[in-house]
Amino acid sequence: MELLAADVDSSIIALWLGHESVNTTQIYLHAHLGLKEAALAKTSPHPMKPMRFQPGDRLLQFLSAL
Repeated sequence: MELLAADVDSSIIALWLGHESVNTTQIYLHAHLGLKEAALAKTSPHPMKPMRFQPGDRLLQFLSAL
C-alpha cells in the first residue's frame, strides 16, 4: 500500500511481489482506501434528483409467492 501511495507503477510492484500477472496486483488497488477517496474527490454529484424505487405489481406478486 505504501508503494501505491508513493505512485510506484503497479507492474513494478507485481514484479517485486513475485506475481505472475499484473492483474493479481490489481487486488491491492481495490483495497487501497486512499485511492478510492482521491477518485471520489474528483467526481461531482449527478444532477438528477434521487428517486425512490417503486416495485411493479409483478415483482410484488413474485415476492409474495416466496
